[in-house]
Amino acid sequence: MKYSYISHLYCPKCAATYDHNQVNQLCECGSPLLVDYNLKELSQHLSKEDIINRTSDLWRYHELLPVQKKENVITLGEGMTPLLQMQRIGRDMDIPNLLMKDEGIIPTGSFKARGAAVGVSKAKELGVEDLAMPTNGNAGAAWGLYSTRAGIRSTIVMPEDAPKITRNEVAISGANLYIINGLISDAGKVVSEAVKERNLFDASTLKEPYRIEGKKTMGLEIAEQLNWKMPDVILYPTGGGVGIIGIYKALTELKELGWMDEDLPRLVAVQAEDCAPIVKAWQERKEESEFWKNSSTVAFGINVPKAIGDFLVLDALYKTDGCAIAIDDEAILHEQEKIASLEGAFVCPEGAATFVAARRLRKSGWIKEHEVVVALNTGMGIKYPDTVSVNVPTIEIGDKI
Repeated sequence: MKYSYISHLYCPKCAATYDHNQVNQLCECGSPLLVDYNLKELSQHLSKEDIINRTSDLWRYHELLPVQKKENVITLGEGMTPLLQMQRIGRDMDIPNLLMKDEGIIPTGSFKARGAAVGVSKAKELGVEDLAMPTNGNAGAAWGLYSTRAGIRSTIVMPEDAPKITRNEVAISGANLYIINGLISDAGKVVSEAVKERNLFDASTLKEPYRIEGKKTMGLEIAEQLNWKMPDVILYPTGGGVGIIGIYKALTELKELGWMDEDLPRLVAVQAEDCAPIVKAWQERKEESEFWKNSSTVAFGINVPKAIGDFLVLDALYKTDGCAIAIDDEAILHEQEKIASLEGAFVCPEGAATFVAARRLRKSGWIKEHEVVVALNTGMGIKYPDTVSVNVPTIEIGDKI
């Protein structure tokens, strides 16, 4: 049986097709490219029962991933993160069937390891030797470390306000790291120039087709962990939007394979109040978003003023009867503390935002009492130490506590 059932690349805007055996970036029309698979053929050779005894990482789904030869797989053991019952915080917000998909325990400390694992593996298979990308932190950390494991040189540009820990991860990987006085959009302009001048492979969000394939494994895992049944709602912190696009793609492919026959869950794009271009576009029923000026949030990973794949995010929301919601920083930090005190889980600010969103959507009645709700925590809280401030008493030696 084939290791991968990849068929071709296609443009979701103009329907142009491309050969997946060649290095591709964006479509000629400027749109991101997506990966298509021979799902009809695959359905004749693989069943969901065949997956059960495979290794507990994302490569258990290798037929639905783009790497054609196993020897090109670059892995640090990423994937199959826990889907946790959140009973106490669930009771607190009147959502008894609240679950958290916890990406904090994955290699490099965030869900970005998924996109890096698959993206770097495919880059290796295609003969890429140098890549470059802008990052808000976690993606650069993941791509820097995975590129080193693959023997690929990497150039990473990040805003000066990016979390120091992610900066250190990139630096220690041996990548060429540059810090810019600006936003990720400014870092993107620098990378675009470097790509043209030095003929580098552009690994920017959705400017290559394979990061999304790694991210979609979150959707595949959620489906398997729920015994191949759909949840009612999935909430996702949305910056570049690759995760929510990937989850939608994964569940759509599973339906086409015949492994699931229920309606897709309602997808929720969660953004920060001071950087909410997707929310504004969804409220106005637009197909694309506008650039968000002077964006700022403690949830640094979703501080993306304009996503190249915004039209794909919005399409997923519209087709699943989902929604988009913006959360203020104060509420994010309060919820982060509440989750830790009630559940013992130190989630990242982006993850905390999804819990605030669930709380507010339940209060408004959009989420019903007995619905199965999955909130995505996309990284470790300890990667953002400056978001937490505590007053701890100091004692002298010999003092009683």
